[in-house]
Order: sequence, then structure tokens, then C-alpha cells
Amino acid sequence: MKRITLKQAAPFTLLSIVALASIFAPTLPMFVDDGKYSAADIAWIIVATALVFLMTPGLAFFYGGMVHRKNVISTMMKSVVAAGIVSVLWVTVGFSLAFGESMGGFIGNPFTFWFFKDVGSGAPWSLAPTIPLTLFALFQLMFAIITPGLVVGAVAERIRFTSYILFTALFSLFVYAPLAHWAWHPDGFLFKMGVLDFAGGTVVHISAGCAALVGALALKRRIAHMENKEIPPANVPYVLIGTGLLWFGWFGFNAGSALGANGLAVSAFATTNTAAAAAGLSWMFFDVLKGKKPSVLGFCIGAVVGLVAITPGAGFVGIPQSIFVGMVAAIISNVAVYYKSKSTLDDTLDVFPCHGIGGMVGMLLTGVFASKAINGAGADGLFYGNFEFFFTQVKGLFVAVAYSTVVSFLIFKLINLIEPMRVSSADEELGLDASQHNEKYVQGTLLVPQPNGKLTEVLVED
Repeated sequence: MKRITLKQAAPFTLLSIVALASIFAPTLPMFVDDGKYSAADIAWIIVATALVFLMTPGLAFFYGGMVHRKNVISTMMKSVVAAGIVSVLWVTVGFSLAFGESMGGFIGNPFTFWFFKDVGSGAPWSLAPTIPLTLFALFQLMFAIITPGLVVGAVAERIRFTSYILFTALFSLFVYAPLAHWAWHPDGFLFKMGVLDFAGGTVVHISAGCAALVGALALKRRIAHMENKEIPPANVPYVLIGTGLLWFGWFGFNAGSALGANGLAVSAFATTNTAAAAAGLSWMFFDVLKGKKPSVLGFCIGAVVGLVAITPGAGFVGIPQSIFVGMVAAIISNVAVYYKSKSTLDDTLDVFPCHGIGGMVGMLLTGVFASKAINGAGADGLFYGNFEFFFTQVKGLFVAVAYSTVVSFLIFKLINLIEPMRVSSADEELGLDASQHNEKYVQGTLLVPQPNGKLTEVLVED
């Protein structure tokens, strides 16, 4: 029998410890509906939670369709496995760190909701009084799941699966949870500063984009990238399917962040769709200006950039202004992708130019176009004469960029000390599907003519 190493045993051992500890967690009754909750709000947020979860397999299709076919399964698996890792962490300690009793405005008390203690029977969240705290916690969980999954696109085709597992856990605890606390907890210091992030411009996209940049630098360039080999997308229809699922799920992401079935949710729904549409067209038409042919890949990437950019301001800006947000964000990200392609940075699927820079543009444009006419709990932006709020958004952006970049850098350094993050050259050449998972993605079949005149069906693997 092959000897099991400590590294092989560690993940299962840790999960076993958590499972055993859960036995002794107190079993408390679920919330009692005594009339303080809204059935309509509960129904909508349940649907929104499911929609946001759908974005994770959507992201898997989106990324999986753009990599080399020998890395499709490994790329898709990294997006999906985050649902397992983050869900367990969120119940044990993650929700407490993000939304537990504030410790100086910087982090939540890890024991406030330890193993979801008091989540079922506790008072509703102060900013969501019409839905049970459990539902609020589950809705927020879906955001925590997809955020580390976004980083996959920057480190695809060369990171060890075990290293990614460790990154997901550490990033969720030390980057995502603190940023969520700062921006979304009433006692968080960014919240108190007046920074507005309706659905995750700083917490999700800027944090993931900066981690992606650091990860691409830490893992260095792929062999194919150094040899200037063109890597055709494995399956463009996968990208289209992924875009559709992301666009569909993003309605829950943004409109659900109104935390109720109300007019604000409707407004956020509309701005989300409008910005995505404008950005998809903007990217495609801008490519045509540069002499390229219009492509489904360009439209899909542009639409996702628009969704990213409108996320922080979805519930603060007007529907007409969301056209401008989507168009400008797509052009800026398109230009950023162009200059990145001329550099030695190997961000495989342009996560930093699209999610990082897209999130930054969205935060700044929220500072420009936010209006109290849309959301009285927000602020008027620079376009309406309020420079102070715009400057607040700039400060919040810099805080998020600095923190996520520095801590992500330390996380990657720590992981590399434990084990090399990058696969061997031989494994990279073979492809991560086979070398990391012993699985293979088959594109389809070809009919090959034989000497006898008959056609033989042959599997396409390379």
C-alpha cells in the first residue's frame, strides 16, 4: 500500500475535525415567524441567493471555455470546488468574521456566530430587518464563494490544485472577510467613512482582481506564454453559456443586494442589465474600430466587464447613467487588456484588467453618478456637485487595493513555502486535467476517411 504523506492527509483530517466539532455545536430552533418578516422579501432573497450561486458554475463555463482544452476540467473544477471550501468555512467562522460583533471596525468577533450559533434564532440583520438572519447569512455566503473563484482565471494552466485549495481558504479568511466587514457592517470603518459599495465592487471584484495580479506575478509565465504560442479557446460556446449564466445570476447579485422585494431591487435589476448590454456592445464595437472583426468572445467579455462595473453602484445610480458606466468601463478594460498583452504579465484570462480595473472604474463612477433620488441611504456624487463623496470613494478604493494586494502577496508567499505552487514543466506540458486530476476533456469527434473508403469516428483530444 502506498504510504500517505502528511500533505495528503491534512485536508481530510481538518475536515474531519470540523465535522466532529459540529456534533457538539448547540442545536437551536429556527426563527419563529412572529409577523416581523415579509414573506415577499423572504421569497425574493431565497431566489436571489440561488441566482448568485448559479454564477459559480457560470464562471466555470466562462473560464473553462477560454483555456486550452487540456486544462478545461482543472479550470472549471477550481471554480466549483470553492463552493465546498467556503461553505464550510462560512458556517464555522467566516460569517462571524464578516458580520459578527465588530472589533474596532476591522473584523468581526469569530465567536459571535461560531458554527452558526444564534444565526437561526437570533435577531435579523440590522440592515435587513424583514428577512431572517439565516437567509441573510446564506445570501452573503454566495458572494464569498464566487470571489476566490474569480482569481482562477489569472493563475489557470499552471497552479497546483492543492495550492489553490489552500489559497481559497486563506483568502476567504484574511482578505474577503475583513473587506466585507469594513464595507458592509454598520460598524465597519469603510462603512462609517461613507464609502458606498452596493453589491461588491471593493469586497468582491477589486479584492479578487488584485489577488489575481499578485498570483500571476507569483506563478510567473506559462511555457506557452514565454514561447509566444497562441492558445485558441477550447470551446467558445462554453464562454457564451457561462456569460448567460453570469448575466442571469447577476440579477440576484445586484438586485438581491436591496435585501427586499422593493423599488430599489427593481432599479438595481435595470441598471445591471443596461450596463451589461452597453458594455458588451462597447467592447465589440471598439474592437471593430481597431480593425478586428466583431466576435462573440468580445461581446461576452465586455458584458461581464459591464456587470462588474455596475456592481458597486447598482443601487445608487440611475438607469440612464448605467449606459455610460458600462460603455466607459468596457473601453478602459479593453485598452488595459491590449497593453497587458504587450507586457510580460501572464494573467491567463485577463482577470485584473477586467475584474480589478472594472471594479475600480465602477467604484469611481459610483462616486460620480450616485444620487439620493435613487437611494436616500446613499449620497449625491460628483456629477451632482458633491466632491467630498467622490473623494471618499477614491480613499475606499485605495484602501481595498492596498490591503488585498499586500495580504494576497503574503498568502501566495506562505503557500509557496509550504509547497511549490506551480506544477512541474512536464505536468504543465501534459495539461492539468491529466496531471492534477487524471481526467481528460474531449472536444468531440472527427470522421476520418480510411483506405477502404469508409469513415471512422476518431476522438479529438489535442
